[in-house]
Amino acid sequence: MAELKLVASFRLDNLLGEGVVWHPLSQSLWWTDIHGKALYQLGWPSQQLQKFELDERISCFAHLSENDSLAAEFPLLVAFASGFALYHPVTKARRWLARPELTLPDNRMNDGRVDRQGRFWAGTMVEQDQGQRGTLYCLTQTGAKAVLAGLAIPNALCWSPDSRVMYHGDSPTGTIRRYAFDAASAAVTDGELFAQVPQGEPDGAVIDAQGNLWVALWGGSALAQYQQNGELLQLHPLPVSQPTCLAFGGPELDLIFVTTAHVGLSAEQRAAEPLAGALLVYQSQSNGLPESALQSLHWQKLMAQVEEAANA
Repeated sequence: MAELKLVASFRLDNLLGEGVVWHPLSQSLWWTDIHGKALYQLGWPSQQLQKFELDERISCFAHLSENDSLAAEFPLLVAFASGFALYHPVTKARRWLARPELTLPDNRMNDGRVDRQGRFWAGTMVEQDQGQRGTLYCLTQTGAKAVLAGLAIPNALCWSPDSRVMYHGDSPTGTIRRYAFDAASAAVTDGELFAQVPQGEPDGAVIDAQGNLWVALWGGSALAQYQQNGELLQLHPLPVSQPTCLAFGGPELDLIFVTTAHVGLSAEQRAAEPLAGALLVYQSQSNGLPESALQSLHWQKLMAQVEEAANA
């Protein structure tokens, strides 16, 4: 089987690196350090790095289309810990679009991404369990629509190349489930077990050009690669115990960028894992799929709905 070759590593000391995406327009990689309250942009192959400090944690995000009328003012749609917003990482301008769980202060946004039709999804998780549970949301013109509920730590969100299947995992269960997906309506039905990961917990996931699912195994020191039938194709060992998310990138989409974390590791564990918290870059014999373009919504209408709710 084909092995991954480590071609670069960036020791950035990320507490909880996550949400990594390749942005083809700028030929750069973007990701977030959730607990470190930072966004990163890495040019490739220039390897020019920018870090943007944040006043609130971001878990995942997407770039607005260059044709969107608000793209210059707000280049990003992000899931802050407390809700969805348009955001500019340089000016720090922010406008809220939906804040569905303000009454659940122990919940925060977690894993998310854009589906192949351009809709933005993100799930919430419980940080201090007091009976609240997490929910997977899809951002629509009327706000954040709850799709899956009763989740602990939603992760591994991705779609098959033909959009007929949505994959989603709840990390503490060690499982990834597959759902029938209606691309037109975003309806999700007929959930069933896709895979039980062999070690650790499923974290961020992505689909390659062959339709295989790749998932980072938190606590499992590896990336797992699955065929569309759920069969484990290969386990790729990593030099860190807490890989969090991955993305195909580079001009040929044949590089795999892996975010990692060192949160919760002891001094002894960190000494044994000098790359914990680094961004790892691997050459792959598999190719990825282009990131889906974010569709434009009536942003002003969503902003007005949030402001109206806040003033009610």
